[in-house]
Amino acid sequence: MKDILGQAIHNHYHKKATHKLWINNQYGPKEEMPIETYFRDEDDMPDIEWLALNECRGEVLDIGAGAGSHALILQDRGFDVTALEISALAVDVMQARGVKKVVTADIFEYNAHKYDTLLLLMNGIGLTGTLSNLKTFLQHTKLLLNKGGQLLFDSSDIAYLYEGNLPDTGKYYGELSYQYQYNRQTSDWFPWLYVDEKTLTTIANEAGYDIEVLLEDEYQQYLVRLTI
Repeated sequence: MKDILGQAIHNHYHKKATHKLWINNQYGPKEEMPIETYFRDEDDMPDIEWLALNECRGEVLDIGAGAGSHALILQDRGFDVTALEISALAVDVMQARGVKKVVTADIFEYNAHKYDTLLLLMNGIGLTGTLSNLKTFLQHTKLLLNKGGQLLFDSSDIAYLYEGNLPDTGKYYGELSYQYQYNRQTSDWFPWLYVDEKTLTTIANEAGYDIEVLLEDEYQQYLVRLTI
């Protein structure tokens, strides 16, 4: 798959281009994803991200770390944090920005080390794509957690998109497809998951996790802690 997001992050950091990054979806008009979002500092982050950073403990793995903004904050606070990212271009940017420990890998194939906190922010759990892949992910993360370790991530219930009429497509309504568009290029379509709290609770419990909701906001977004 063409690394469109990595190109956008890389070009933005190196001031090479000023193209806009768009996200195409299958339910409405395309939306702009401001590239600066990946370069925010603490003051520009929403409450959910603040709280998640404050709840980190021990050795941290920041999964889908993007341009490394969360990893840099944790590093500044003295945490032993590793940023994991599948995009080699984004990894270059993180290293240029001073993230000390960076791993280029697919989280589903990574099992090199164990951590006390696995962190996925900006709906990072969406990378699982489907409910069935979410179940696979939760089994895999058991291999990455130290005893007493935790998973911290946010998601949201997107039922509001359908104004009370959930689509009868035979698949879960939070399983979406997206495509990046940047500088006259498009990525392949890729699956992305938004999971409501009730569904997540059932799946987490079946996988052997306790779930604690740390924050909910008025936009149906929420932050959870999962522990084995």
